Amino acid sequence: MALPPEKASELKQIIHQQLAKMDVHGRIREVLAETIREELAPEHQQLSTEDLIKALRQRGIIDDVMKELKFVTDVDEKERTSAPKPSTHFVDREPPLLKRTNIDPTRRYLYLQVLGGKAFLEHLQEPEPLPGQICSTFTLCLHFRNQRFRSKPVPCACEPDFHDGFLLEVHKDSLGDGSKMVDATTMLSICDPVHMVLIKTDTFGETTLVASYFLEWRSVLAAENGITNVAVELLGVGTESKVSVGILNIRLEMYPQLNKTLSPEITNTQFALERQKTAEKERLFLVYAKQWWREYLQIRPTHNVRLVKIFAQDENGINRPVCSYIRPLRAGRLLDTPRQAARFVSVLGYERAPVIGGGAGKQEQWCTLLAFLCRNKGDCEDHANLLCSLLLGFGLEAFVCVGTKAKGVPHTWVMTCGTDGAITFWESLTGHRYIHRPINPDDPPLVEQPKPLYPYRTIGCVFNHQKFFGNCQPSDAVEVCVFDLHDESKWKPMSGEAVKSVCSPGATSSLPPFPPLCASPIDAAVTSNEIELQLRILVSEHRKDLGLSTVWDDHLSYLLSPALAAYELERTTSISAGNEEFQDAVRRAVPDGHTFKGFPIHFVYRNARRAFATCLRSPFCDEIICCRGDQVRLAVRVRVFTYPESACAVWIMFACKYRSVL
Repeated sequence: MALPPEKASELKQIIHQQLAKMDVHGRIREVLAETIREELAPEHQQLSTEDLIKALRQRGIIDDVMKELKFVTDVDEKERTSAPKPSTHFVDREPPLLKRTNIDPTRRYLYLQVLGGKAFLEHLQEPEPLPGQICSTFTLCLHFRNQRFRSKPVPCACEPDFHDGFLLEVHKDSLGDGSKMVDATTMLSICDPVHMVLIKTDTFGETTLVASYFLEWRSVLAAENGITNVAVELLGVGTESKVSVGILNIRLEMYPQLNKTLSPEITNTQFALERQKTAEKERLFLVYAKQWWREYLQIRPTHNVRLVKIFAQDENGINRPVCSYIRPLRAGRLLDTPRQAARFVSVLGYERAPVIGGGAGKQEQWCTLLAFLCRNKGDCEDHANLLCSLLLGFGLEAFVCVGTKAKGVPHTWVMTCGTDGAITFWESLTGHRYIHRPINPDDPPLVEQPKPLYPYRTIGCVFNHQKFFGNCQPSDAVEVCVFDLHDESKWKPMSGEAVKSVCSPGATSSLPPFPPLCASPIDAAVTSNEIELQLRILVSEHRKDLGLSTVWDDHLSYLLSPALAAYELERTTSISAGNEEFQDAVRRAVPDGHTFKGFPIHFVYRNARRAFATCLRSPFCDEIICCRGDQVRLAVRVRVFTYPESACAVWIMFACKYRSVL
């Protein structure tokens, strides 16, 4: 089939642009010069076109060009904004957006390829997924020097088919040298590891943390040709931190190639020195912490039952000072206010660390920030650490508090100290804020005391990235505590220098770097429409089973939107607005003699079936969904509010109107 002249010229232009983008002409010139040098005999024989094509094929340039050519169907803007078709295969759940990376030839890059996995024995019996079948998937998340990457999801298997490449820029910290290309010696001094987190997502969208691994990438600096292959053994998390979960085959390569590689003796000596320096700092801090604890116990014998937490285990079972879990974190353009940050943290899922077997004991596991964000859920300690870090980033004086709630249940929350001495508690799981006004136990009985609204009972210690204080007041009850942290008779401080020696960024090579937050990958409008459509189907089917017909009122459904927006605004800012307009619109939409009922509910997940099952457990909602009467019209509205990472607040409102028949 012949192409029309304008299409042919357009195609030529596209091919020309593609070749120019890949710098194919420059590469051909290099190969031509090299071929002439290597293969041209002294008598200056002529090189044929076939010889040149053969040389290009041998060096893989033709293959590279063919790989880059893709045939894409044009999609107009109108179609692009419409709701996508329901997914039919596991890869379609979140189609990866492959962005072109512009490689700066003046910068140094580490190209990390994951070339498959093996020995994931837990999935040994797992059958091959059938085409179109939704199955559990593995996703690999990476963080290196403020850069984050996520692999394409692959089906869970004994030998998962990971085939992904990540281009990590190796840049300098100092601004003056930031534009220069780093050499091997400078890179050897960059001790930041590549943090790799493996997440399993089941068929219902529930995530599980499988492994968390810190890859020492600098071995590539001593490798021949700047390329090395590594078999990384991943260990489990929590109680399974000593058990192997699988092996990843990883290939590391430097771009551009190093002019001079280092000897293995130099790299091994550097690693040994770093380990030695870290071990010495940690040993000195441990000696200091033991001395501090002995002094604390000598103040009052009852101090040994207070919740004074100096060390906590991370997901790999490694004990780290609690102050190292906090660092001022700036969210860029993703979050605008401290209260919005509190809302974001509260919509991340809450799940206690999993424990095998029964027993009332709580399994302790403070996750590193990357593991918490990638999994999108965690325990109260993870939430409190993230909220404290964000509030510090917003310039507030914030601390994590360790204490108990009702019935002596251990709990952590966040506290901010105002410049005027005002103390505010922030509950990281709900986003609620409470003003603390201490009760004076020495006041006469007739003096009216403030009634505490917060759920906290006792407090043992408070800490952030630079400070640690143990509560040494006669009572550890929160309601009588005075939060004057400068008064050493009330709060015993740890040495700031001691905390800094093991908790400041770069203090030790064992400290995991903090990743930046990522923008939400969720399209709020599309997701809202999808959930709403699924709920309509579920309601219609449920009513059909009861022998009831279903008539939807689209106008009434639309009128519910302002209420959902007002609910989310109130959760974020504690300000209620727009209720008068909503009530007026509903009164106009409901005729005289008719009754209106509405039921709003809030979720932090996007599973419509699970949300519907929860709604039916409420007698108020069940009354609306199963409404009987004359001229019954039903309405449902879903509004998804997206936050950084994959966090979202899902508001659903069911409503009905019907003629009242007495």
